[in-house]
Amino acid sequence: MKLFPTLFVMVVILQFSSTSAAQRRVFGEPTLKKYDIKVDDLDREFLLQIPEEQETPRPVVFGFHGHGGTARHAARSFKLHVHWPDAIVVYMQGIPTPGKLSDPEGKRNGWQHGAGSEEDRDLKFFDKVLARIEEEFPVDKSRIYSTGHSNGGAFTYLLWAERGEIFAAMAPSAAAAGQVRNSLTPKPVMHLAGEQDNLVKYTWQQATMDRLRKLNECESTGKKWSPYGTEYASKNKTPVVTYIHPGAHKFPSEAPPLIIKFFKEHRLAQESETPEKSDQ
Repeated sequence: MKLFPTLFVMVVILQFSSTSAAQRRVFGEPTLKKYDIKVDDLDREFLLQIPEEQETPRPVVFGFHGHGGTARHAARSFKLHVHWPDAIVVYMQGIPTPGKLSDPEGKRNGWQHGAGSEEDRDLKFFDKVLARIEEEFPVDKSRIYSTGHSNGGAFTYLLWAERGEIFAAMAPSAAAAGQVRNSLTPKPVMHLAGEQDNLVKYTWQQATMDRLRKLNECESTGKKWSPYGTEYASKNKTPVVTYIHPGAHKFPSEAPPLIIKFFKEHRLAQESETPEKSDQ
């Protein structure tokens, strides 16, 4: 008579164990930890991966979710911490923000759209998070990077415009440089765009990519970099990679290891003129 309850308990335990294992695979090892931080009068939070070995200065990678997203969703989609376990990886959490293309009432989470908007709350948030990381962990300041999708990609462009001296390379997805385009300085960049994107129109992104190639003084003809990627060499050592996939307004699942590959190839010139070759 006790057989059925025993089997039921065993099944539940197995299911729970399987779910936990799946979560570890999604979030990678070491696991992400949630941190809280006060920015002016706002309580903000972010997820952080810190490599187990903490004596060697480490690269830092920021990943920004799109409008309506979360830091946890960004971690699941980008998997930057999985593909670069030796890096410090940061997923910051946005807060309700009026959207430019949707959600005009600002009911969903997002990022400020330009310098001075929303009282620069997200630029201040970024500054505080980076300062805290640099205070608590060894950071290789020649290897700090940012990527993001949609509104997160636009915020990556804003960071490039307002904090450009910090970053070694950028990788915005499904975004346009918009109003900050005139504030950008030459920097290695990988732009990801879907040909069927009906939200951030592909033609808008194409104009951004054309402007980036001009800004970075790239060659007119590119070479194949990946199945959907083309690299345009630059005499200033600031190449542009255009990753044009056949999809719509969606972060391509095959992109994360390619973004990490691109980041590993670049570091700030004043620190070193040679691209990163190690696994760290």
